[in-house]
Amino acid sequence: MSKQAKLRLGGDQADLHQTGRFVYTDDEVIEQKFDWKQVRRLFSYMKPYAKQMLPIILIMMFIGAITKLTYPLIISYTIDHSLAKNNSDLLFVMVGLLLVVYIVQWVANMFRIKFTNMIGQNIIYDLRKHVFSHIQSLSFRFYDQRPAGSILIRVTNYVNSLQDLFTNGVVNLMIDCVQLIGIIVILLVINFKLGLAIIVTVPLMFLISTKLRRMIRRSWQLVQIKQARLNSHLNECIQGVRVTQAYSQEQENMKFFEGINKENRRVWYKATTVNQVMGPLVEITGALGYGILFLYGASLIEVKEISVGTLVAFSTYIAFFWDPINRLGQMYTQLLQAMASAERIFEFIDEKPTVAESEQAKDLPPIVGRVKLEDLVFAYEKNRPALKGISLDVEAGQSIALVGHTGSGKSTIINMICRFYDPTAGRVWIDGTDISQVSITSLRSQVGIVMQDTFIFAGSIRDNIDFGKPGSTDEEIIAAAKAVDAHDFIMKLPNGYDTEVEERGSMLSMGQRQLLSFARALLADPRILILDEATASIDTETEVKIQTALKTLLQGRTSFIVAHRLSTIRHADRIVVLDHGEIVEQGSHVELMHIKGTYHGLIESQYKYL
Repeated sequence: MSKQAKLRLGGDQADLHQTGRFVYTDDEVIEQKFDWKQVRRLFSYMKPYAKQMLPIILIMMFIGAITKLTYPLIISYTIDHSLAKNNSDLLFVMVGLLLVVYIVQWVANMFRIKFTNMIGQNIIYDLRKHVFSHIQSLSFRFYDQRPAGSILIRVTNYVNSLQDLFTNGVVNLMIDCVQLIGIIVILLVINFKLGLAIIVTVPLMFLISTKLRRMIRRSWQLVQIKQARLNSHLNECIQGVRVTQAYSQEQENMKFFEGINKENRRVWYKATTVNQVMGPLVEITGALGYGILFLYGASLIEVKEISVGTLVAFSTYIAFFWDPINRLGQMYTQLLQAMASAERIFEFIDEKPTVAESEQAKDLPPIVGRVKLEDLVFAYEKNRPALKGISLDVEAGQSIALVGHTGSGKSTIINMICRFYDPTAGRVWIDGTDISQVSITSLRSQVGIVMQDTFIFAGSIRDNIDFGKPGSTDEEIIAAAKAVDAHDFIMKLPNGYDTEVEERGSMLSMGQRQLLSFARALLADPRILILDEATASIDTETEVKIQTALKTLLQGRTSFIVAHRLSTIRHADRIVVLDHGEIVEQGSHVELMHIKGTYHGLIESQYKYL
């Protein structure tokens, strides 16, 4: 294995935190004690359906449990009063009674399963909806720190892993508890001494099983972590397949995937091995119970304290008794797995947006577009400031070009205006209103942004343009496309505006995707428009075509243009030159070229390498 792959695989501790490309700051084994508050929180999702369906389920559950507990009594009575006395008439009656009991139990179980499945699926639907809604509200910083695969697995795999718990687990737990209590009562009533001798083995089984609980829980948490890493790597490989093939790194990726896959298999084997210990323990304890039954029961038959039918009933009840005990052990394991998933899900739900609306937030009224940046200070990481006291006053309708070397703070200023991040210090004002005091939706609905890496959603061309202003008419969509010179290439597609495009628009060129993003922004008709390297991926010929469209697009709007191309920025009302988070120059193109400072050097270097 290569040095790179070894570094990415690392040891146990590194394996949890770093994979070379990703740093997993969230996926660690949770060591705190089993938190019953989390259990109650998870089951709170059942509340909306409790009054509607729970009474029916409970009734069906009790009918099913009680009818099952009558089998041994009917069989015992049949043996002692029909078979032993050769009473064939009574035998037919008891067989008929047994058949009726079976039918009643079958009908009760059928309705119980139907309604529990309905509740279970509704709960999973609500939980997935809640998680998805919440992660959409989280700020950019949340996504900066986590790979997409790690987020994806929580919305899909982790939620799905709770499905069996809600559809079967909870009700089966109640059924088993009712059965256990019923069996214990019946055994003690039939013969107190024999019943007590058998039941005394139960505490032994629970004492042993409790020692395994922490080990089982930790094992399944580790399985969840490894599966998250596996999904994250798969997501990375799919997204970056072109780069992988371009650099012929298929084998390197395969080696890394093989390492993750083996690690996933190893922890799964370990978890299932620990899990399987529970079953044999129950079986051994059950065998001990049968031994007590037949040894002590035989002596009681000799002294005629119990009948053969009673011994058979005891034997059947013991079979019934150890089954729910075994299922309770499995249920505990299932609950541990579910809680391992729930803890990961609740971690996301408990995440608070770093950019949050104040309780007094009001809607931003329609704006004209005056923007004022007041002493903005911001850092993505501690001790690495991205902005160092930026102040800028922009009149409505002005176009401002932001230029500077990579890392100078251009995109960070854009992030402040859109409120993707909140400044560490300072404020952003729009039309004299502090944007931290208005609702985020009302702010962003009046600010349009076109990014260099524009995102095209899976769907039709029409849907992607309409995304800027949902519900737009065909005429409005076509007009926006024509304004940015996208209409002609759209009409050449197989189905025009109804042409379906794949995720991220893979069938379209970079330039075509950018034109669609221009049309999307124009349709939204924002008062403030941001172009963040929006023409970087457009070829020269296409750029010439859209320069006229850009003039129309920018007319009457306050605009911030982040770009390196002279053709994009030279006509801006003001050019702001940034360097290491500070404004070092500002003025028109002519003014800045005249003083021959930083801007002049940037332009000269651009022409030097043409």
